[in-house]
Amino acid sequence: MSKTCGRPDHVLDHGALEQLGLDFEIDLYETSLVDSPDDEEVLSALGYAYTRRGQHENGLAVDRRLVELSPGNAVYTYNLACSLSLLRLIDDAFLALERAVDLGFDDRGLLGRDPDLGPLRADPRFPDILSRVEQP
Repeated sequence: MSKTCGRPDHVLDHGALEQLGLDFEIDLYETSLVDSPDDEEVLSALGYAYTRRGQHENGLAVDRRLVELSPGNAVYTYNLACSLSLLRLIDDAFLALERAVDLGFDDRGLLGRDPDLGPLRADPRFPDILSRVEQP
């Protein structure tokens, strides 16, 4: 048996195991949607799994569907802004983020630290949106 870094060569590293777990989750959620394509709980979990897996286009499609199903949901709209930001669709991301705040999204801490919104932080529009969300 050959070894690499003290491990047998057939042992997967933590990152590879995580990716396999995400692939399993994605398959499970996609299968669940066959019978219930508008299940918001499953769609939300699938969108999150897609994003963690780096499948941002798929995550965006799910977030758009969730906002279509529940246009008044601030969290779904916030997640849409995050997906748009990850894909560097900056103007659309700001529109969605403004809409999320208008709908009542009020987690200022998350707005300030969410890595998905990183591409928006250098833009002069970001502090304006942040200022619209009250401190706890």
